Amino acid sequence: MTRPSMQIPGTDHPIVIEPYRGRVTVSVAGRTIADTRAALSLHEASYPAVLYIPRADVDMTRLQRTEHRTYCPFKGDCAYFSIPAAGERATNAVWTYENPYEAVAKIKGYLAFYPDRVDAISTTGD
Repeated sequence: MTRPSMQIPGTDHPIVIEPYRGRVTVSVAGRTIADTRAALSLHEASYPAVLYIPRADVDMTRLQRTEHRTYCPFKGDCAYFSIPAAGERATNAVWTYENPYEAVAKIKGYLAFYPDRVDAISTTGD
């Protein structure tokens, strides 16, 4: 199976990345595993915004890389992590574009969490 070729965001499929103004924390199994004031908010087409957290603000010792991979023609190859402390529910709970396409290069070095696979993603505005 061949994957779709790279596509550039535009008026038919906009992607806007901007700093999130506030604090973001992610908790799993009673522990805070991410805490940042440097998150990015990615707005893609009509999808809900996704918060991306810098790796430096994530306790990477709590994550375990998996073999799961996906591809987005607008962002590139996507890698995944599970959170063992949360059990089966947190399988592939975290994703990252380690070498994103140029149009979304700002998310390189950032991670995103599926809200339904962690206990909470909490946000506070500034």
